[in-house]
Amino acid sequence: MGALLPGRAAYLAAMTDQLTSLLRTAVGHAAAYRSSLAERPVRGPQGVDEVTAALGGELPTAPTPPAEVVEQLVAAVEGGLTSTAGPRFFGFVIGGSLPAATAADVLTAGWDQCAFNGVLSPAAAAAEAVAGGWLKDLLGIPVTASVGFVTGAQAANTAGLAAARHQVLADAGWDVEQRGLPGAPPVRVLASVERHATVDRSLRLLGLGNDAVVPVRADPNGAIELEHLAEVLAEVAVAGGAPPIVSLQTGNVNTGACDDLRAATALTRQHGGWVHVDGAFGLWAAASPALRHLVDGVELADSWGCDGHKWLNVPYDSAFAFCAHPDVHATAMSYTAAYLTGSGSVSGMADLTAESSRRARGFATWAALRELGRDGVAELVDRCCALARRFADGLAAGGADVVNDVVLNQVLVGFGDDGRTDQIDRVDRIVDAVQRDGTCWLGATTWRGRRLMRVSVSNHSTREDDVDRSVAAILRLAATV
Repeated sequence: MGALLPGRAAYLAAMTDQLTSLLRTAVGHAAAYRSSLAERPVRGPQGVDEVTAALGGELPTAPTPPAEVVEQLVAAVEGGLTSTAGPRFFGFVIGGSLPAATAADVLTAGWDQCAFNGVLSPAAAAAEAVAGGWLKDLLGIPVTASVGFVTGAQAANTAGLAAARHQVLADAGWDVEQRGLPGAPPVRVLASVERHATVDRSLRLLGLGNDAVVPVRADPNGAIELEHLAEVLAEVAVAGGAPPIVSLQTGNVNTGACDDLRAATALTRQHGGWVHVDGAFGLWAAASPALRHLVDGVELADSWGCDGHKWLNVPYDSAFAFCAHPDVHATAMSYTAAYLTGSGSVSGMADLTAESSRRARGFATWAALRELGRDGVAELVDRCCALARRFADGLAAGGADVVNDVVLNQVLVGFGDDGRTDQIDRVDRIVDAVQRDGTCWLGATTWRGRRLMRVSVSNHSTREDDVDRSVAAILRLAATV
């Protein structure tokens, strides 16, 4: 390659200096924010309208110097940041990103790699291959399974159920990729009445629709009821159509309960069906020797979905779609029309997800696993579960009603007779007061007709003092509502 023209060289040097300065400034702001998380109010003082006003106005006609852009952005959004990465955020199931994973994500943005295939980015492909192998080892998934790096539980469940749709229809003599669904044998998806909402949306996206779901009862703590599963499987078999798909769950979104994977899979196999496991956060129990019994039989399933931005504490967005049958996974998700021929095989990356233009999520996952190691992942999972039990004990001692068996990191809390309209409203008002107070952040849910406070402990930085401070704030505010 010839020497750069002087003008070009000077331009590139100036751009490099500018980018270096910008990145240092951005990292400085990010580090200052992270260092404030332990003490800053979890909920920022500003709402959407206020931040929108600070960011908004007419699109400028003239360019703005990049350094000014960064400072304007930081100033505009500071008051609207929620400390989801901090130790007292207990809403949804969100883990704050680990130090090495955060740094790797910064590098990912800087490297700006497209994780399409190994020709486009050998580094991205290698990171996904190594991290994927480590994940399978930790989670008890067969070493031969495929792994697609996706955005979250929605994408992971969609990939797993797409593979399931392909296989059960192929078993019924139907090529769904070629012929579509019109005229296909009916497909039934057996899932708990307490399944996660992403399962239903996946089925709509896949053209199966809500009517494909055959609900199965759940036991008192939210795990699928095996006796009813057996009955429903027999009824579906009599009705005919494609073999059944059974969607199981490790980590009920409200209670944390885990389905009996071994027994449920055995029942499904009697009817030639496919087993998909929605393990968004509960699948991480496999990484803990003390909790592994909750996911006994996990290796027997056909597909699994699991999040990284939950219990692995990887930055958003990060999740994994595993399949015990890599050829089925690729057939269900890959291109069928010729695309960029001569640009290298897409097998193993773009064949396993619904996105080709995607960021290289493998770097941050690799960094998190490398930082923690096997023992560190187990300790993180065990500590969060212990802190959830501490949360439950503290709230119960203060007069609140803990309504679930705390098997993992989820706690459901009632205040008074939740069947009464005024008490349903009271729970929402308590949750709102807690969020406004800023000591901690958590949400509300409706479980079996009861309006409840929902606590999820998922952050690597949460300690006993964070739980105790939060319990005291919740009880103090509940007494005033």
